[in-house]
Amino acid sequence: MAVFFLTACGTNQPSELANSSGFNQTARNAELANEGLERCHQFVAGWLEQADPETGLIPRNLEESADIWNAKDAAADNYPFMVLTTALTDQPMFEGRMMEMLRTETELTSRWDALPDTYSFVKNDFAAEQIDTADIMFGASEYIKDGLLPLTEWLGASPWSERMISILDDMWKHAPVETPYGNLVSTNVEVNGEMLQTLSRIYWMTDDQKYLDWAIRLGDYYLLGDQHPTQNFESLRLRDHGCEVVSGLCELYATVHFAMPEKKQVYQELLHTMLDRILEVGRNEHGLFYNVVNPQTGEILNEGVADNFGYTLNGFYTVYQLDSVEAYREATLKALNSLNEHYRNFDWENGSSDGYADAIEGALNLYNREPVASVAQWLDSETQVMWAMQQESGIIEGWHGDGNFARTTIMYCFWKSQGVTAAPWRSDIQLGAVRQGDDLLLSLTTDQPWEGKLMFDSPRHQTVMNLPTDWPRINQFPEWFKAQEDQQYEVVNVNQNTKEIYTGVQLQNGIPCSAEPGEHRFLVRRAT
Repeated sequence: MAVFFLTACGTNQPSELANSSGFNQTARNAELANEGLERCHQFVAGWLEQADPETGLIPRNLEESADIWNAKDAAADNYPFMVLTTALTDQPMFEGRMMEMLRTETELTSRWDALPDTYSFVKNDFAAEQIDTADIMFGASEYIKDGLLPLTEWLGASPWSERMISILDDMWKHAPVETPYGNLVSTNVEVNGEMLQTLSRIYWMTDDQKYLDWAIRLGDYYLLGDQHPTQNFESLRLRDHGCEVVSGLCELYATVHFAMPEKKQVYQELLHTMLDRILEVGRNEHGLFYNVVNPQTGEILNEGVADNFGYTLNGFYTVYQLDSVEAYREATLKALNSLNEHYRNFDWENGSSDGYADAIEGALNLYNREPVASVAQWLDSETQVMWAMQQESGIIEGWHGDGNFARTTIMYCFWKSQGVTAAPWRSDIQLGAVRQGDDLLLSLTTDQPWEGKLMFDSPRHQTVMNLPTDWPRINQFPEWFKAQEDQQYEVVNVNQNTKEIYTGVQLQNGIPCSAEPGEHRFLVRRAT
């Protein structure tokens, strides 16, 4: 049996719930979440087998560039999701080897103040004799936005968030590009798009005006100057390595909507012009984006379908939330409704798991806002396709994109458990959930006796990031069932016909649970 250390008290509802069809789905979700976390656990083990024996750092790739660690790949794409995996599945590893890798990386690779540079295991030194400032800026930006920022959105304040802030501050301390709007860190559109996203979020997280000031420099540069993405670009990438500027400008727009309404008015028409033109010339018949277009002429420069469609639609949906432009919501729904019919087993990025990871992430993040039933079917089917690419060693394809497999798998697992996690995790623990209105149905199955805590998610956009609203963000971990601090919740043990009242804070901190082998069912709902 499973015991929440509850005080027994009668209720008429658990016996009715025991046979609820919703619990059949919780059990299936529990199996999927268990498989996903086990795959991520194996991914970490496989890559740690390949770590440099002297430094403990993981290489960029296992074949090409196996002798180096670098910021834009090893640190940005792979390592952070090893950290997150161990935070969920192996706390001693998280506090031990993952933390040691951070300390080593900081000590060995910081070259331009806090900014990291590529490190050679063979040389036991930096790979390049001379500093390439543009390359260092690019790597630093990637490490922050792709890795440390999503890690911070889940973990909160940590040594990883401290590393992130130190790198970000030194990037802007050294910003070398002079413009009429102030110095920027780069002219690279991907870097600047990443900075727009990063600065917009970290401004709220820290309440430090300098981050908004730096973001506004970039907003002015792209919207007020001669770098408008659809009025001035002759080539606009609507896939990664370019699409970041679209959603980045939308994140800045969301920030000034709340923090500087007068600046929002300056940007509004120019931002809408950008989004409207992308809808005119950037989409195929299913509402997904081409890889590259000329926004001025409308010419399709690369008709491949961008696996990052969700990244760009995040921006559209954000502006819909702010300005109620129905066309932007309709664009999102058109794309989502096309997936299950037209994009099953699609050849994202020439069959790479990374293409599947990005496509699934984008759809999952938007499904969190617009729960289209067919999207849930597509997410399940395409996650199975992605998972099938993992090798017996735990490694997926042997390059830095393997981390994105883990990132998206964890997002998928959070959906299947509605953000509830077990601490400590074990490979035999199956934990799944479904929502029924405002209620949460929860299933816990173990093969061996287990004692620990069930941890419930919080509205992290508020509690961690301090955002004014939960706009859709690249690489965020969507929120599902959120325990609110100012609420009380009734946790019903359906098997035992008992219940207990907990505060939202108690749910977030974890409620004690002891379970014998078997399946155990619970209902969580707001106390009345």
